[in-house]
Amino acid sequence: MTPDGWDAIADEALRAVVAANQLRRPRDLASGAPATVLSHTGQPVVTFASNDYLGLTQHPAVRAAARAAVDTYGAGSGSARLIVGSRPVHSLLEERISAWRGTEAAVLFTTGYAANLGVLATMGRWASLICSDELNHASIIDGCRLARAPTRVYAHCDAAAVDRLLAGAGGPGIVVSDSVFSMDGDLAPVAELSAVCAEHDALLILDDAHLVLDCLEPLDPGCRVLRVGTLSKTVGSLGGFVCGPKAFTDLLVNRARSYIFTTAAAPAAAAAAIAAIDVIDSDEGDTLKARLRANIDRLRPGHPSPIIPIIVGAEDQAIAASEALAAEGVLVPAIRPPTVPVGTSRLRVTVSAAHTDDDLKRLTEALRGAGIDAGTDV
Repeated sequence: MTPDGWDAIADEALRAVVAANQLRRPRDLASGAPATVLSHTGQPVVTFASNDYLGLTQHPAVRAAARAAVDTYGAGSGSARLIVGSRPVHSLLEERISAWRGTEAAVLFTTGYAANLGVLATMGRWASLICSDELNHASIIDGCRLARAPTRVYAHCDAAAVDRLLAGAGGPGIVVSDSVFSMDGDLAPVAELSAVCAEHDALLILDDAHLVLDCLEPLDPGCRVLRVGTLSKTVGSLGGFVCGPKAFTDLLVNRARSYIFTTAAAPAAAAAAIAAIDVIDSDEGDTLKARLRANIDRLRPGHPSPIIPIIVGAEDQAIAASEALAAEGVLVPAIRPPTVPVGTSRLRVTVSAAHTDDDLKRLTEALRGAGIDAGTDV
């Protein structure tokens, strides 16, 4: 191979990552519970980094449903849904999602990422313009790139800017936004966005990946909306979905490439999701949400989501703070560019209903030890 071949390209690109102090590697944990152990060192830790907001990855009924599905259907689906990969559990899950979210229909994707790629690339074929919030998730950004329509990025949560963009669109537009933003934990102005969409006959696509609490304002009844969701966070399993009018979900089944050309979700994941949604819709689910709300308020009263950012600023300072917490057995990730803008590196604390009072106390003590005033900043 020539000196400028692929080995050299990979080495040079990796050196650039190291030089920017952005090299990251996975670390294995012994379990998915908040209190667990780092597999490679044996160190006991408490994690404040998981999106398992209600602790349902460990729920006995959810785990039992997954085991039963393996016994009934096997480990995998073996094919795409439109070939021979669909099982009754997939259709049952779609029916359960649509009932849970109060929509006419739902279509299941293998991940939330694939759901955003599918809905935006498909619906974008007919849009004159896509308006995307500047802090939208990477999967939304990539979905917009795959769409055939031009994309305009608007200032964060600026519904007036969306109004101006749609007024000059010259045809049917799309507005896409996270409903709860993944790095700041703040909420989109969904009522305002839906009113703007209703006025301009635009399609509103909301990504509810981090939506767990009943914290959003009602949508304008004249707005056409598709809701994207994930089964890997609040629901505690794996997969994604789009729900809304049946004509739209049927269109996705027949046109979304990330649905058509991928193997169906593992039956165990689908069965686990059904069981988890049943828990969420029960009195136990209400109790878990109340526990989550109380845990959030312990750390930052009134904050609208389990995602609590602590802005540090410089990358090296965020990394140092995260490492100091890890040394005390508390895992809180340092989020850095390119995930967040330069100068806004942060600790991203995520809270779960599964965290105990002792876990929260340990976090606040570790933050103080790292030089962060828990009473002020968290």
